[in-house]
Parts: sequence; structure tokens; C-alpha cells
Amino acid sequence: MYQPYPTDAQMPEVQRPPVPPSVSTAVRVMYAGAAATAIGVIIDVLTVKATKAAIEKRSPHMSASQVSSVQHALVIGSVVWGVIAVVLWILIARKCQNGKNWARLTGTVLFALATIDTLGSAIAPEAGLAKLWFVVIWLCGLSAVILLWRRSSSDFFRG
Repeated sequence: MYQPYPTDAQMPEVQRPPVPPSVSTAVRVMYAGAAATAIGVIIDVLTVKATKAAIEKRSPHMSASQVSSVQHALVIGSVVWGVIAVVLWILIARKCQNGKNWARLTGTVLFALATIDTLGSAIAPEAGLAKLWFVVIWLCGLSAVILLWRRSSSDFFRG
């Protein structure tokens, strides 16, 4: 009896082109961004007193309990968002390494949002070191986005 498609044969896997250096470098930069974000969370926790002083200086009309509430909200918010950001950095880095174009697009959108957040942090009542660290993390994002949109990277994501 004739079988047009043998049952024991498997379909050949589609071979993806090798990961170009621009994508490999972007992935390393994203891992560095994850590490920088984790360090940023630690900085936020260690500079709690400086954040409190910045809140008091910026809003002298606030009571001690209001200042404390704002301080706690800022620190808890930065820790929660920091953990989420670390997970996103790592997830997007891994998916970009695997050639998933949606990850490159998502990373670019998140970078745009991070740009707005970084500009907003300039006026936030936080310690100076925390504000400076936002710029370090932003530069990691900028580098990754530039590398992910180079021609060799685009060819890889289309592949």
C-alpha cells in the first residue's frame, strides 16, 4: 500500500540564522539593565532617609504622618515596580535572543515609557542618587533599543 507521507519521518526543523553580534550585545545590555534595576531598588531602600528629607523640603506644609505615608508609598512602589522591571528585562532579553520580534517591539515600547518615567523622576521627591540611577538604567535601555533596530538585528528578527 502506498503512503504519501511516511508516519515515522519528522518534518525538518526550520533553521534560524545565527544570532548576530548586535542582538547578542543587546541581550547582554538588557541583562545589565536588569542588574542595574535591581541595584536601583537597593538604592531606593538605602536612601529612605534622603527621600524623606526631599519630601519634607518639597512639601513643608505636610504633617509628619503624611510625609511618612508618602515616603512608604514611594519606597514600596519602587520595590514592586523594580521587581517587575527586572523580570521584564530578563524575559525580553531571552525572547530577543530567540528571535521573537514581539519582544523587540515590546522592549521598544517599554523604553519609550521608561523615557517618560525618567523625565518624571527628575521632579519626583527622591534622593539624588536614586534620580541619577534612573539615568543609568535608561542608558541601558537606549543602548539595547539601538542595537535591536540595527539592520543585522532586523534581518535576524525577520528570519
